[in-house]
Amino acid sequence: MRTHFCGLIDEALIGKPVTLCGWADVARNLGGLCFIDLRDHEGIVQVLVEPEQAEVMKVAAHVGYEDCLRVTGVVRKRQSVNDKIRTGQVEIVATQIEVLNKAEPLPFHAHENPGEDIRLKYRYLDLRTPQMQRMMRTRIKLVQALRRYLDERGFQDIETPILTKATPEGARDFLVPARMHPGEFYALPQSPQLFKQILMMAGFDRYYQIARCFRDEALRADRQLEFTQLDMEFAWVRERDVQDTVEEMIRVVFREVMDVELATPFPRMTYAEAMRRYGSDKPDLRIDLEFTDIAELVKTCEFKVFTDWANHEDGRVVALRTPGGATLSRKQIDDYGAHAAKFGAKGLAWMKVEDAAKGREGVNSPIAKFLDDATLAAIITATGAQTGDLIFFGAATYKTASDFMGALRLKLGKDLNLIKAGWAPLWVTDFPMFEWDDEENRYVALHHPFTAPAVDDIAELRAKARTAVSRGYDMVLNGNEIGGGSIRIHNSAMQSAVFELLGIGAEEAEGKFGFLLDALKYGAPPHGGIAFGIDRIAALMAGTESIRDVIAFPKTTTAQCLMTGAPSPVPDAQLAEVHVSVRLKEAKA
Repeated sequence: MRTHFCGLIDEALIGKPVTLCGWADVARNLGGLCFIDLRDHEGIVQVLVEPEQAEVMKVAAHVGYEDCLRVTGVVRKRQSVNDKIRTGQVEIVATQIEVLNKAEPLPFHAHENPGEDIRLKYRYLDLRTPQMQRMMRTRIKLVQALRRYLDERGFQDIETPILTKATPEGARDFLVPARMHPGEFYALPQSPQLFKQILMMAGFDRYYQIARCFRDEALRADRQLEFTQLDMEFAWVRERDVQDTVEEMIRVVFREVMDVELATPFPRMTYAEAMRRYGSDKPDLRIDLEFTDIAELVKTCEFKVFTDWANHEDGRVVALRTPGGATLSRKQIDDYGAHAAKFGAKGLAWMKVEDAAKGREGVNSPIAKFLDDATLAAIITATGAQTGDLIFFGAATYKTASDFMGALRLKLGKDLNLIKAGWAPLWVTDFPMFEWDDEENRYVALHHPFTAPAVDDIAELRAKARTAVSRGYDMVLNGNEIGGGSIRIHNSAMQSAVFELLGIGAEEAEGKFGFLLDALKYGAPPHGGIAFGIDRIAALMAGTESIRDVIAFPKTTTAQCLMTGAPSPVPDAQLAEVHVSVRLKEAKA
């Protein structure tokens, strides 16, 4: 139907006939002349209809927004150049226009911002817009570059099952009733984790897959019920073998897709250091704000909140200097306190350094009266605060104080334009093996239960479980975890011991993971891997904060597809076929 794409017409085609297909982006009838901006997935080109073409003019005069057209004409030099588009040097003088499909009035215009619900309901129209086309093409180029890199280096693309066994450990599984096995269910995979480990035991050495994964969890800007990850696994490796390979992969991909050179090598930081300096295991290094621990300075002060947590076994008192922050109003400071409260803060103390040379007289703070001159001076010295700075304080358990002060750091960086331009990659290593869950009264795995501990001795792991370090690692980019992985447990006895520490008894472990425990007994090699979030990386490359902008058909934050109406009720007859009945919760009176 066509000879060329609209967005690829250039001066090399001047004087030549072309046939194009696309949508009418703009149609302007100026009486003697008619102009149509014709758009396809490659871009826009201007079509001109001259008065000599009377029959063509009749058609062009009735062209409307988003009408589907086929245009034949001759390329010529454009009199009024448009430097804003790639085809701005040329135009098409039409000799024929065919309306292939007339568009009804649209629910929104491509140049409007109708709100996300409308965009998702009419996703086919939203995806036509140049902005969405650009973002989706960025994602496509990303996946192509990843495949090219891995294929050239001997990685084997192997598909793993979508219908698998329910082994809930973390997020909820999506369950699928098994028609041929009444009362039993498959689960959609949260990741191909166990299958890729077994592939290493089966001798495939280097595996990858662009895998669809499913987790029944709350949604937000960087989470979806179904998502895509680059899954990788390596046999006969240690941490640096995996890390060095995938670091170079990410560097090559950013060069090919974005023409961006990332740091060589990526900086590295332990989990403990990241939490100490930034209150986050995925710190955004573009923000030059760091914590100062001041517990030793305030252990005997008269401010009870500080002294209680400074002397607590698991307490933390931390200060965050904000350069130039003394100009913030009391309302703005209170708003930051409200933000910190969302992440666990019971309060947020602060101190304005209005004149560092004047000591107490140069400080404005509700808590200054509880601090003696020496403590005030020590805090200012320790934080490096200067005249015009603001210091925020957090005091709580180590984790809670780190969490809310880390969230505060990010908000201050964004609000006060403290985020530097560019890309800041980082490896975070040496994660804790376990976290203690007070509600469940047991340990939970920080990464997943198949991550190897840093120690090989089972007795030592049991004795020091609370402080045990894992062989896990994350790749972080601009404050986003884009990849997470670890060296895996390759010994059946160690895997059983880890299950036991996680509160998974021998019978439960056999029921859920018996096939893995069996496979580990038959010469399983040392192995490790990593998984990268395709959606997150694509969103970063496309310059959007929401992964919904780089997923063709995403769900809303209420887990719905507004375009298709999913999820939806299923007829009783269809439910009966899979031996399922629905029992809805009764509404509370």
